[in-house]
Parts: sequence; structure tokens; C-alpha cells
Amino acid sequence: MNHFILLLSLFLAPALADKERQKTNQNFISNNASHKRQKRDWIWNQMHIKEEIDTPLPHHVGKITSSVRNSNAKYIIEGEYANTIFKVEETSGDVYAFERLDREKKAEYELTALIIDRRNNQSLEPPSKFIIKVYDINDNAPVFVQKVFNGSVPEMSPVGTPVTKVTAVDADDPTVTGHATVTYQVIKGDEYFTVDDSGLISTARADLDRETQSTYEVIVKAKDAPGFSGDSSTATVIITLSDINDNFPVFKHPSFHFKVPENISVGGEVGRVKVEDIDEPQHRNTKYSFVRGDYRDTFEIVANPYTNEGIIRPKKPLDFEKVAEYRFDIEATDPTVNLRYFKAGGSKSISAVVIEVTDVDEPPVFTKLPYEFRVRENDPEIRTLGSVWAHDPDAAKRKIRFVRRRASPNGDYIKVSDTGIIQLPKPLDREFSSSYNITVAAKEILEDGRLSDRESHAQVHIIVTDENDNAPELVYPEEPRVCENAAPGKVIIRISATDKDEISPRGFFRFSLATEDSNFSLVENYDNTANITVKYGQFNRELAKIHYLPVIISDNGDPDLSSTNTLVISVCKCNEKGNFTFCEERAKQVGVSVQALVAIFICIFTIIVLFAVIILLILLRKRHKKDLKGLGRNVAEIHEQLVTYDEEGGGEMDTTSYDVSVLNSVRKNGIKPEAAPSPYAQVQKPPANITSGAGEMEMMIEVKKDEADNDRDLLPYDTLHIYGYEGAESIAESLSSLGSGSSDSDIDYDFLNDWGPRFKMLAELYGSEPNEDFVY
Repeated sequence: MNHFILLLSLFLAPALADKERQKTNQNFISNNASHKRQKRDWIWNQMHIKEEIDTPLPHHVGKITSSVRNSNAKYIIEGEYANTIFKVEETSGDVYAFERLDREKKAEYELTALIIDRRNNQSLEPPSKFIIKVYDINDNAPVFVQKVFNGSVPEMSPVGTPVTKVTAVDADDPTVTGHATVTYQVIKGDEYFTVDDSGLISTARADLDRETQSTYEVIVKAKDAPGFSGDSSTATVIITLSDINDNFPVFKHPSFHFKVPENISVGGEVGRVKVEDIDEPQHRNTKYSFVRGDYRDTFEIVANPYTNEGIIRPKKPLDFEKVAEYRFDIEATDPTVNLRYFKAGGSKSISAVVIEVTDVDEPPVFTKLPYEFRVRENDPEIRTLGSVWAHDPDAAKRKIRFVRRRASPNGDYIKVSDTGIIQLPKPLDREFSSSYNITVAAKEILEDGRLSDRESHAQVHIIVTDENDNAPELVYPEEPRVCENAAPGKVIIRISATDKDEISPRGFFRFSLATEDSNFSLVENYDNTANITVKYGQFNRELAKIHYLPVIISDNGDPDLSSTNTLVISVCKCNEKGNFTFCEERAKQVGVSVQALVAIFICIFTIIVLFAVIILLILLRKRHKKDLKGLGRNVAEIHEQLVTYDEEGGGEMDTTSYDVSVLNSVRKNGIKPEAAPSPYAQVQKPPANITSGAGEMEMMIEVKKDEADNDRDLLPYDTLHIYGYEGAESIAESLSSLGSGSSDSDIDYDFLNDWGPRFKMLAELYGSEPNEDFVY
């Protein structure tokens, strides 16, 4: 209350002083009222009010005063919060607050004061703005900007290492001493971390070990400055210890045992040894090494970068027959461990390793790789070059058989015996190939005589040494020509030579002319070339337009071989400058390669074979036609009869169409039938009083089938079966001559020719000469 009276006196003192000045001025003005206008003005200071006043509303804020002396004057205020939060007494100008104010929501209010004439609402003074400020009281506790903070610090960090920073905010007025000052205190976890007045959290001890405890939950309290009342708030800080490489790897087992076959490939995996490193994976850098044992040159241990395991691999082939078991000690360590944080327990871990090698059936092993032999070409006396040898590395010591697998060039130029002897079936030609390569496979012979599926290979290289067996050959780049008026010594062409054999180390080729009786001479250049020059000059085209010059070339080999080559030189017409103007077109020599000759020979042989086949088919066809002529007709006629002879009726049981009794009587009496109006008179079928010969028919069919199956020279027997057996119920009985006796041979069947075209076949069959052979 005392504070309020003091503030009110401060507000009213200027107003009272102004009132005294106004009285003095009024007296002065009254003396000069006829000459000057009276001066008026607003009279008040800035207004203040405390926040959160707990006395009953309304709360007096202050008073606005004007120098206007008018009984009808009226005070009003305008602004955002006028007549709501703040109101003014019309006559006195006292301003009141009708709500409790909160400085943290709004610290000051701006209003406008007016004085008007209540009769006409006209302003008696210009409006004036004034501010009402709200005084702060310490009524807010500090509040953290977030409920949970996170921080991280490396393990084993020194004391005082910063971790993270927390922040709390007090909404009170910071210009008032002690109202917005925040202090911090660790109320949980203070044995591990501390916090200063700025909110910075630091380590309180140097032995924080991530492997013991990786996270800490710390609670920090924020409150006002000491000596001031006020509430406080708390926040949680989660602190994580980051890992450093401060632990050495340790083997999980004191010893490891592995089994591996002896045929494991070099660099293959024998097994894995496992260690435990409690550091995080990025800080696991285990190195493995051998500390005891004599086989460090046989194996190596490589760390897996992902699993940190040690992978044991062989550095050279293993052999069960030589070493069946390996024993050694290995060590695991980490060279990147920070020794400042070294812990007790040792920096190394040692474990024993036993590797047991198991026996497998290995392929044979060659004693020498590769094999190389030399042989002189075209030597008929050399048949054996040498041999390859392999042995069984296993305890069984089986015998070995050798087989040739591949050869280059392909062919049977080199053979390999079962015992591994390299043989030459015929002499080798270096000009065909200067070297030969074969692959020899070695297989074990099993106890039952079979060959094992496992095999090993050896490369055999054969070099063919050269002997001088090819004469040199002439080489010239263009057709040689010479002007008919060429001068002596004129170079016509430069010739050279080539040899399929190796060049002799004793010198160059030698060139010479076979005869000196020519208009040409040869000049040696001693560089494997020679010049053909004009000897006398002035060639006569009328006598010879082409000259044939024999040239002898020797190769200086051992033995010395030479060849005679003919150089064809054309004599041409030339102009004054020596340029050729006209030369006869010589006949070009056409050469045929060996491959072309072989192709031509194959074509000729194929044509001869086809021609022979055609002749044979023609002869067989003629023979076939000759056999058919025994029937008195060609194949076309028989075929025509078989196709067009379709009026036989319904079979042997159908006797209503033809009078077969007439044929039967004619066959027996051998007379011609008399002319009758109708040769095909209808007759009635006799009663079936004869037993059907079904069994006899079956027997006859089987006999005919056997005859047809066993005699391959006869024509198809189908047409003869028609006449072979006519059936037991036929009135005409059998018309076939196959079943006829010898007494029928004197019967004259020529009368059948008079019976018309329907009996033409029978007339030809029975009307043939008795001595003519028939082939069916």
C-alpha cells in the first residue's frame, strides 16, 4: 500500500505544479485577454500498473487532465482496449482497469485521450496518445525448451569433457533483477555429470566405460536466481557413450580342430577361427599370426572384414602321404587399440589349431612338366621320340595307362602308347608344321582292370628341326619386259628367291643362267637378289617377241639344292623415251591348287558312280521287261487288264451271269462252241450238295504263302492265286493250268480268241507255244 501511495504522489505532483502555473498564467492572461488567445494543454505523466493485482476490480491506473476549464467538458478514451479493459471517468479523468493484467501476455497498452463538449460532442482539445505499462512481478518459473535432451560423449573421456547443453526460458521481465535469471542443477546422475549456469553438461569422472554402461539418464532442474521466490522445472537428458577401440579380441575357444581333404585347392578354405571383440564393428581390426609351429609357410590366416573371423587357407598343395596332421598356435591381436585406455587382461589371445589331412584318391602325377622333344624332319629311321612318365601318389601305387587327348595340328602325326612312349607313325615334315603339341592323359588302372575316372594331363611339345629338302624358287614382282632397241647393260628386272627351308647360315642364294647363248646377262647383287640385264642390245621382234630365259638358283644348303626357273621376257615396242608402247599379250599360266584338284577328282568320281548306277538300273529294267514278255505282253498291258477287267461278277458263288458249263464242256471236249444268240445265257446254280472245302482252302493258302515267301525271284503271286483254286462249289472247276495234268498240254485253246475281248487274257495264257517258259 505504501508503494501505491508513493506512485500516486508521483503522478499527482506534476499535476499540482501545473495547476499553480495555470493560476499564475490565468492572472497574466486576464490582464491581456483583449490582445491574446488563452493556451490549453493535456496534463499527465506515463501511467503504470502492476500485473496480477489481487485486490478487487476495478484497479485505478491513473488520471488524464486537461487545462480546459469548461463545465461541459467530458473525458473519453479510444483504442483497442478502451472501454473494455480500460475505462475513464468522464468528469474527473480517472482511468481504471477492469481486468487483471498479465505482463507475459502484453507488457503495455497504447490509448488515445480526448476531451469533448458534451453538448455538441466537439473536441475541446486535440487528441493525445498515452501508454499504460504493466509492471512485472516474478510469477513465472523457468521452462525448458524441450522435455528430453540427447547428448553423446566418447567413453573414457577426461573429466570436464562437454556433452551437451540444456536451455530453459523464464517468461518474466529480464530487465528486473532476479526475475528472469535461470540456474541449473543435476538432481539425478550427478555422480557422472555436472551442469553449469549456462546449461552445459560435462563429464564428472574419467572412467565412463561403454562396455559397462552405454547410456545414462540425467535429470536437470531449472529455477530462478537464488534469493528470489519462484517455482522450478525439470528436463531429462539421455547421454550415450560412443565407442572407442579400447578392447583386444579374445578367442572363443582355447583350441580349434579341422579336417580337410588333401586335394583342397591352394587358397581354399580350411576352416575359421572365431574371436570376440566387445568393441563395435568399426573398431574391430583383428590380426592373426602364427606364434608356434613349423608350418607357417604352408598356411595363412586372413581376417574376414565383416565377421572378424580368421580364415585359414593353404598356401601350397597338401599331401596326406607326406604330412597327415598339422599343429600350430595362432595369436589374435588388434594393433589399433588406443593404449591410453588399455585395460588389464592382456593384449594378445593365443589358441591351438590342429588340421587333420584326409586321404583321397588322387590322379597320377607326372614327374616332368612340360615334355619337349626334338626330331629331324623326313627321317625314316626315327620311330620313337621318348616317353612320359607318371606315378600314383596314393599308397595303392596303381599302374598307369597313358592316352592322347588333343593334338595340334590335328591328326595322327604323333601317337602315344599305353606305357607313355611317344611314337612317330611316319616322318614329319617341317614345312607342313615346325612344331607339334599333344596333350597326354594319365589314368590309374583299377583292380578290376577298368580305368579310373580321375586323370591328369601333361603337355608334350615336339620341335621339328629343318633339313635342306626344298630347292629355292624364283620370285619377281612383275612381268619382265624389254624394249626392242634397249642398250647393252639395261636392267630389265631384279629377281629374288624364296626357300621353304630355313635360311642357310652360310650365305645367300646363288643365281646363274643356264646358258650364255642369249642376249641377256645376270648380275649378282649378293643380297639374295640379282639383276637381269641386256647383253648385246637391239632385239628383233620379227624373229622372237618372247624370250625364255632359264635361271639356276642354288641355296648354299647342306646338301646344296638348286632349281631351274624359266623367266619369260617380252620384247616390246618403245618410244624415244624408253616407255613401252606395245607388247604382245602372253598366254597366262593357270595354276590349280591341290585342294582344287581334290575337289575336281571327287566330282568326277561322283559322276562316274551315278552313271554306273543309272546303267545298272537300265539293265535291270530291261531284264524285268524281258521276263514280262514271257507272258506275251508288256507291263502296261497286264496292268491295263488288271484294272479294266472288272466284269467277273460276284465271285465263284455267283454263276447267274455266265454259263460256265459251256466253258467246262469246251475244256473237256476241245471243240468250239456253236453260235448262239446269247453266249451269256442264264443258268440256274446247281444245288449245294458238295461240302465246302474250307479246310482245304486254308491249307492251299498256307502253301502258296510259303512258296511266295521262299522264292524271291518270282513276280508277285497275287494274280495267280485267282486261278490256283476256284473253290469246291464252282461248276467250271479250276481254270488254272497250275493244277492241270500233263494230259492237258495237247488241248488247243486257240478257240478262245474267237470269244471276244473278254477272253483275250485266257486266250493269250493258254494259246502260247508249249516250249515257252513263263515267269510270274
